[in-house]
Order: sequence, then C-alpha cells, then structure tokens
Amino acid sequence: MRKQHRLLIIRILLAVTALFIFFFVWDLIAVYDPRPFLPRPLDIFRKMVEIIVTNERDPTGHLFVEHVAASLTRVFYGFALAIAVAIPVGLLSGWSVFAESLSKPIVELLRPIPPFAWVPFAIIYFRDPLNSSALIVFLGAFFPILLSTSAAVKAVDSVLVDVAKTLGAGKRHLFQKVIVPASLPHIVTGLRIGLGIGWMTIIAAELVGVAGGGLGLYIHNAFEDWAQYEEGFAGMFFIGIISFVMISTLTYIERRLSRWAGIL
Repeated sequence: MRKQHRLLIIRILLAVTALFIFFFVWDLIAVYDPRPFLPRPLDIFRKMVEIIVTNERDPTGHLFVEHVAASLTRVFYGFALAIAVAIPVGLLSGWSVFAESLSKPIVELLRPIPPFAWVPFAIIYFRDPLNSSALIVFLGAFFPILLSTSAAVKAVDSVLVDVAKTLGAGKRHLFQKVIVPASLPHIVTGLRIGLGIGWMTIIAAELVGVAGGGLGLYIHNAFEDWAQYEEGFAGMFFIGIISFVMISTLTYIERRLSRWAGIL
C-alpha cells in the first residue's frame, strides 16, 4: 500500500512539473512575441475566473453556461447513440464470423470518411442543431468504440473460454458470463477514445455552422469577431477541463471493471 502511495505521489509530482514547464515555456513565448494573439497563461486563467463569476451575455446574446450546456448536450446525445449501436455490433462481430462478414464491408467503407465531411449534410438534412450535431458526434465516436469492442471480444483469454466449456457452459451462457465481462475493460478504453473524438468533432461542427451556440461557436467568435484572444483560449481550456473530468470518470470505471474481470 505504501508503494502505491509513493507511486501516486510521484505521478502527481511529474504531472505538476510537466504542466509547470509547459506553461512556463508558453509564458516566455507570449512575453517575447510582439503580436497580441497569444495571451499569457495567467491572463487566460484570470479570464476563466471572470467568465464564471460575472456570467455575462456575450455579443451573440448567450451566457457562457449556455454555450457549455449546448456542447455537453450534443456530446452526450451523440455519444449515447454511439454506445447503444457500436457496443452490440462490436460484440456480435467479435463473437461471430458471420456477423463480422456482414458488418465489415460497411464499416470499412464509412470509417475512412472524416466526421467533419458529414457536417453540411447533417445541417441540411436535419435542420435541427441537436440532431445534426449528434450525428457528427455519433460518427466520430462510433468506429473507435466498435473496433475496440470487437477486438476485445477476440482477445478474451482462451483459458477462460475453455474452462467455461469444460464446466458445461453453452454458447449463450459463455457469451453472457465470460466474453462480455472479460471484454468490458477494453471496451471502456474504446469509450475514452470515442469520447475524445466526439469532443473534437462537435467543436469543429460548431466552428463552421451548427446553430444554437456552443463552445466551438464561442471560440470562433472570440478569435474572429471580437478579437478577444484571452476569451478564446479560456473557452479552449474549459473544453480541456470538461473533457478531462469525463475521461477521468471513464478511467475510474475502467479500473473497477478491470478488477472485476480479474476475478473471473
């Protein structure tokens, strides 16, 4: 236990040191760069606090919390749809050669298409900011979750499968009681990757035309229309913080599932 505590303290110190070096170098560049486009980190942090405390409407008439809520809603909606479709399809394609043969051609046809390329179609087809943006997040998160789920099923320890068969487990029982639990930790890893890509896609979509506010629109306006570079970077840092919290939650779930799967 003491060794684990020491390792945790070392990891925290390394993380803090890395952040200090990163922002120190950033600050040096900002100080010696005569152009106003790159604010100093301390000024950005002050702006973040100011945004939270004042909670004023921006020139578009939106509160900052409304931009955050818009992006979060879109990410959750699209990500939930991706989970609902990708995990069942991934489990089946990893378990069944027949299911993999059916799904693989469609997956390999659509997977190389960047989610960003679907933005014009989504905006025109749905005409609703929530549905159009959810499609973009869905496409960004779907394939990492699907592929990681399928690979997780194929990578299940054959010893577990053989033991279950020796004990008389049928295919259905084997799938439900062995394959799925043993695959869960790796599936969560795919969820983490898919969530990160989902955030990237929604911000990009908001930057180019998805209506109804959002952090992407806020950042675009701050840089392009208002020339408020501190606000633009503040919006970017808020995305990083929100995404970090969400991914940390998934990491915690992954660790718990890894312990559970290790019992199997």
